[in-house]
Amino acid sequence: MSVHVPPDDAGAPRAQAGPNPQHLLATLLGEYLDSSEAGLPSTAVVAMLGEFGISESSARAALSRLTKRGLIAVRGSGRPPVYHLTPQAIARHRSRMDHFLGFGAHPPRWTGDWVTVSFSIPQSGQGQSGQGQSGQGQSGQGPSGQGPSGQAQSGQAQSGQAPRHAVRKALGSLGFARLYDSVWIRPGSDAGPVTQALHDILDDVDGGRWSVMHTRFDEETGPHGPAAAYDLAGLAAAYEAFIAQYSDLRVAVRDGQIDASRALVARTSVMDSWRRFPDIDPNLPEHLLPAPWPRQAARDLMLEIHSALGSLAEARLIQVATPYWPDAASWVTHFHASENFVSARAGGDG
Repeated sequence: MSVHVPPDDAGAPRAQAGPNPQHLLATLLGEYLDSSEAGLPSTAVVAMLGEFGISESSARAALSRLTKRGLIAVRGSGRPPVYHLTPQAIARHRSRMDHFLGFGAHPPRWTGDWVTVSFSIPQSGQGQSGQGQSGQGQSGQGPSGQGPSGQAQSGQAQSGQAPRHAVRKALGSLGFARLYDSVWIRPGSDAGPVTQALHDILDDVDGGRWSVMHTRFDEETGPHGPAAAYDLAGLAAAYEAFIAQYSDLRVAVRDGQIDASRALVARTSVMDSWRRFPDIDPNLPEHLLPAPWPRQAARDLMLEIHSALGSLAEARLIQVATPYWPDAASWVTHFHASENFVSARAGGDG
């Protein structure tokens, strides 16, 4: 079973086709370790990633990259190296597991409020009025008489493109969607993070202008309403594809056909596929969603498999790691969705 690698939060490694060793290792550490005291030998990590077909060289490269990102740190100077999760990584993993497992548990409390951002960045970056509001290149002749492919025009486009790209990236990471060319929206009323992001990016850009507004839509459910900013058909198709991909696995789980040797890879695959949805689903109120909406069915499937295979996956990880890490059973644990739909530690003595 292949492990789907979805987009993740800011600072996470980029997705690629097939298992991404760095992303996969971060997932395993987040799911099965919950203490910064645990000393994890590099040889155990190689064995753990080997379950997913990851080579030794790729496993060691993943360790090096997670160390550079500050998620893990080397303990002592022994050989083979011993790693441990940083306290910051523990806190981040717990928060993310709560986010992943709790997403979709309850419909959002809807007030009708939206945060709206509008911005304008001149193509030249020098305050030339009327250029670059939509983020599209300008045609025609520049001040020097050169056409759109001329050197001066190219330099202008380049100087305005960098901050424009940075704004779009920041807005996307904060859950905003583009309603019109330079008008972005997000449900809710918290404007603090986006206001700070725009200050950080555009305060030093000549001619850059932006506004953050709290708005309501007169025709919220119509074709000119906020739902038009989202590809809800594509999102529904992604949920349906998730259900189709793992329906047979759920049947096998119910029939007791998944043993410990398969549980680790299967459970990790389900979580890696599910964890992209909280980041790409805007969690719109029900009256803005097409009916029927498949998120609840997908969530129920994920939770059933994730919960049922937790103990088996933990046992398999201990079995694989123990020859290289004799204390594995004292530290390896797993997380599950508790009654209030946030993650809870289950098992392990560390």
